[in-house]
Amino acid sequence: MEERNKDFIFEKRNYQLMIVGLVVMAIGYLLMVGGGSEDPEVFNPEIFSARRIVVSPTVIIIGFAIEIYAIMWRPKSKSTSE
Repeated sequence: MEERNKDFIFEKRNYQLMIVGLVVMAIGYLLMVGGGSEDPEVFNPEIFSARRIVVSPTVIIIGFAIEIYAIMWRPKSKSTSE
């Protein structure tokens, strides 16, 4: 039987940062939830609140930025200068 390489693509820190990014994005999507109305004939101005229009998309974009950073992050190589 051939041995499989059990190395991961990323380091442990990369995966931790990816999880943080996913949690931040989930928080952003949760901030966007709500504001609807039970009756379609009634307008609810809460749907256009600052939380849903400004804060939530900003948090989601920050989450995407964390994801990009998590993918691009590399540990500092330990160079020996002898």
